[in-house]
Amino acid sequence: MSRLRRIAFLFFGVVFAVSLFMVVRILVQGGQEQAAFDRLSASLEQPESADGQEPEKSPYADLKAQNPDFFGWISIEGTHIDYPVMFTPDDPEQYLRRAFDGSSSQSGVPFLSADCFAGGGNWLIYGHNMKNGSMFADLLNYAREDFWQAHPLIQFDTLEEEGTYEVVAAFYARVYTEGESGFAYYAYTDISRQADFEAYLAQVSGAALYDTGVQAQYGDQLITLSTCTNRSQDERFVVVGRQIQ
Repeated sequence: MSRLRRIAFLFFGVVFAVSLFMVVRILVQGGQEQAAFDRLSASLEQPESADGQEPEKSPYADLKAQNPDFFGWISIEGTHIDYPVMFTPDDPEQYLRRAFDGSSSQSGVPFLSADCFAGGGNWLIYGHNMKNGSMFADLLNYAREDFWQAHPLIQFDTLEEEGTYEVVAAFYARVYTEGESGFAYYAYTDISRQADFEAYLAQVSGAALYDTGVQAQYGDQLITLSTCTNRSQDERFVVVGRQIQ
């Protein structure tokens, strides 16, 4: 083997070893981060009181005490989506790469848009699409109608109330640069005015991948879940639901 070939072989061997190490590290870190969320989820399972009554204390009160940025809990039965939702309007993307306890995290924590507010009519929640299937990765399965049929409900509970939402639509969208025109779904956090509500739903309906038959009416509380697709930097996958309980 020539000296040049030996150098090339050694170089690619080092690159392969480093790449393998990085993949293993990411997988291990992802598993550790998911385990931390699993522990948080398990902590919500409170035993009944001695007289058989449900405890008066909200199961989320302890999470709020642990981290005042805690806003609610998002879950979809039969998926990996079962996470706290954070709200930091003064630092919108604080939990983009930060764990619930404030430590560094690749997965981050799902978080509300900084523009959301009670009475706005639309909870817009962002979450990562992780390659290990955690966080909001399962949202992309809603591109299939059969998946929606098997998972028609979203649960989003806050300190104030429990909320069950039925899926209205799922669609692909873009993040637009300044000056571009298009359906900027992320701009509709305040749909308290009927005109804005109807404008949002009309565009959601136009972008929908299939017809769920679910119709939202002005005054309904909506939820909008958003994640990356990993196909292009500006593409997103979005699921919209309306509160039914």
